[in-house]
Amino acid sequence: MSKAAAPQIELASADPDIAQQMTRWLTHLGTERRLSPKTLEAYARDLRQCLDFLCAHWGERVTLKRFAGLEATDIRAFMAMRRADDIAGRSLMRALAGLRSFGRFLEREGKGKVGALSAIRAPKVAKSLPKPLPMASAKRLADADERAGEDRESWILARDAAVMALLYGSGLRISEALGLKRREVPRPGEGDVLVVTGKGNKTRMVPVLQNVLALVQEYVSMCPYPLPAEGPIFVGARGGPLSPRIIQLAMERLRGALGLPDSATPHALRHSFATHLLSRGGDLRAIQELLGHSSLSTTQIYTGIDSERLLEVYASAHPRR
Repeated sequence: MSKAAAPQIELASADPDIAQQMTRWLTHLGTERRLSPKTLEAYARDLRQCLDFLCAHWGERVTLKRFAGLEATDIRAFMAMRRADDIAGRSLMRALAGLRSFGRFLEREGKGKVGALSAIRAPKVAKSLPKPLPMASAKRLADADERAGEDRESWILARDAAVMALLYGSGLRISEALGLKRREVPRPGEGDVLVVTGKGNKTRMVPVLQNVLALVQEYVSMCPYPLPAEGPIFVGARGGPLSPRIIQLAMERLRGALGLPDSATPHALRHSFATHLLSRGGDLRAIQELLGHSSLSTTQIYTGIDSERLLEVYASAHPRR
């Protein structure tokens, strides 16, 4: 779905006036709010499902007037129907957010106020985090020899190993690692810090190990494509920017070779970085800075620290201990 304009929508369960407003709403979200195409597709799908449900629930096509008169019981019935289909809490939360957005849009357009949407409490979402890998397994993921039997060019195996090493060695998000320019990664012996651009376009400095820089340099020396200073240091098989999906597929192959669970993902390497630092007595505040978290509570949740560990840090660090 383009951000420039949403295609004209036709709905079997609703009158054309609803379809027209839905088209204008999605266009607004794409052009003014700059939501991603995938988010627009999800919002459109959620609203369609709601309109289909209401049509069957009421026994008639949905009109703007009837939609504006939605009651809390109608919305709860729709949410219950979706939950019965084993829809996760996060998807239900997104569906409710989309419906509220559409309701606010109708109100701004003078098409009625859907007050019942604000009366519905958002479903609770269980926090699920990737499990840390054993230290030995995390190290093996950065060894290109572990995939020596694969029918792939040696420079690609070296590239994937270098990316894995950065994820675990510096705690980077996969987008941060693949967003690095060549000039931003020092040669071995010429530096030990990376300047990374993270979420919200915020930059931070993270240390990088010399053996990780050696793996990156090995890949650079083997890469058959030119790597200009201002271009990405990691490139795909055809020389273009490297897709995160390629690293995810590489991890899937390594999972089978090393006997690792499905929770062993590229993001789990970042989780392992923080968890292993904590297990070695790393300072919680320092790990927060390394991960680029704006809140210490985020770091606590992300690394799975329990209350006993927090009290231990407090007792050992407070000046009045």
